[in-house]
Amino acid sequence: MEALITSRVVPLRILCRKLSSVSADFSCLEFKRYPCRSGRVSVMNHPKLLRPVTASVQPQELSALGHEGNIVPSKEIMDLWRDVEAVCFDVDSTVCVDEGIDELAEFCGAGKAVAEWTARAMGGSVPFEEALAARLSLFKPSLSKVEEYLQKRPPRLSPGIEELVKKLRANKIDVYLISGGFRQMINPVASILGIPRENIFANNILFGNSGEFVGFDENEPTSRSGGKAKAVQQIREARLYKTMAMIGDGATDLEARKPGGADLFICYAGVQLREAVAAQADWLIFKFEPLLNSLD
Repeated sequence: MEALITSRVVPLRILCRKLSSVSADFSCLEFKRYPCRSGRVSVMNHPKLLRPVTASVQPQELSALGHEGNIVPSKEIMDLWRDVEAVCFDVDSTVCVDEGIDELAEFCGAGKAVAEWTARAMGGSVPFEEALAARLSLFKPSLSKVEEYLQKRPPRLSPGIEELVKKLRANKIDVYLISGGFRQMINPVASILGIPRENIFANNILFGNSGEFVGFDENEPTSRSGGKAKAVQQIREARLYKTMAMIGDGATDLEARKPGGADLFICYAGVQLREAVAAQADWLIFKFEPLLNSLD
């Protein structure tokens, strides 16, 4: 693998499940139709109600990381965080402890091969759109398989993320989910956290009239390299935020910190540590508590 993964996820023996107060949004399925060369395709936007599972995460010891310089943020970085008007979160290995496409692939019997492509994409060694197309082609998930996965595999949220998002929203700070993953799997997470659907920027799996896999929506900005940066720029231009932060674990998240995009990149390494990304972060964290506590 191109990316260096130096931490592991350990599920709790007793799973702690929480229901969202906004679960009414999951009472039915809604399908949108998109034209394509082979006919019309459906995109599932409202999977059934799912219960989140809280997982425990064990990152590598700090003494072995060699990133002491950005584990403790400077005053300038702390001031930016406290003045932030909008926060954009990556989803896989940040808001959730899993890489969604890897989990779906494993459920469909192609986990190992897809995980290798994911590591290369997150490490920045291959264009994201190339990795996305290659991964999906390895297992071509049908609509029925995605529905079955969502029913049997509830979202596993990172420890502390619910509290942090709740605090941000209480402080009138807007929250967005920007992901190279799929809306079908991110919509339940957004509902659990109380994040509006219009604040989700992610990819769509496209299905044919019989529910067969036909591809993904290439018009989504997050379907290609630089897409997260473009999404953040679009948000900023539309909402005129003065200060924005991007929180994630991968190279595509780091790309969002640029003029006209995010002012601050916070690397969350509570699930996976990617050395090249962590080294360039403004602030490296292994838990969400430092962010939460600094907002008091």
